[in-house]
Amino acid sequence: MNTEQKAVSIEAVTKRFGSLTAVDDVSFTVPVGEVMALLGPNGAGKTTLLDMILGFTKQNAGRIEVLGSQPTAATTGGRVGAVLQTRGLLDDLSVRETLQMVAACHYRHLPVEDVMARAGIDTFGGQKVKKCSGGQVQRLRFALALLTDPQLLILDEPTAGMDASARRDFWNSMHAEAERGRTIVFATHYLQEADDYADRVVLLGKGRVVADGSVADMTNGHGKTVEGIWHGRTEGLEPEEVCRRFGGDNIRFEYEGARIAFTTSNSDALALFLLERSLISDVRVTRPSMENVFFELTDDQARSER
Repeated sequence: MNTEQKAVSIEAVTKRFGSLTAVDDVSFTVPVGEVMALLGPNGAGKTTLLDMILGFTKQNAGRIEVLGSQPTAATTGGRVGAVLQTRGLLDDLSVRETLQMVAACHYRHLPVEDVMARAGIDTFGGQKVKKCSGGQVQRLRFALALLTDPQLLILDEPTAGMDASARRDFWNSMHAEAERGRTIVFATHYLQEADDYADRVVLLGKGRVVADGSVADMTNGHGKTVEGIWHGRTEGLEPEEVCRRFGGDNIRFEYEGARIAFTTSNSDALALFLLERSLISDVRVTRPSMENVFFELTDDQARSER
């Protein structure tokens, strides 16, 4: 990955719709070759931000640069491809005819049959668009995005309407594009997608950046969980006392049946302490899931705004 060149640069960008601030003073850059996820609940500002990157709408404040140009210039020049949630398709055309029609509008494009194979739609190229499943339509949109051989792919909830198998196949295709050096920015509310497929995650909440970093950085920064069967009561030590010894507010615990789980940034020392005193058995140390981090960060944001 080239960390010197920037595919996308966003500086202090704000977008308002009347009294609603959809994007609020957002800044980040996307290096060339990176796969970045915009993660957040519905209404977080993901789609609005992508629309501004594509030049479909203009920010009220701040600066956006895409591949060294203004967003509209990069998009109309064929250097940016997009898979959006809504995009007009002609129902009575076949999948292949749709690609051929759009290809004819571009001076420079990849061979239609090659694009169909790369997008995994060559097996139903003769099928009418109106007969395609939701997942097949999304793959067709992906193929359309690849036609001009873009340097940057923008994906807005790209696997919406796909089952688990189709979602996996789609991301296998996307990984192949990333290995070709393509930069990919995708918006999703699927936590597992961000965890599994992104080099980096920008977490949005209420139009603001709540967190920005690799999945490993985010999860490691929220401690690890030391889990096992609790024997503390027979040893005369309650979990609350363990928490007091290991930082008070920086450690928490919860029970589930006979098992206990402590979450702390000092997991190695805690595990050693518990094992040496026979307070716990059947121990597992795990990093938090992206889901746990997501809810913790968005809860922190909500508390800070009260």
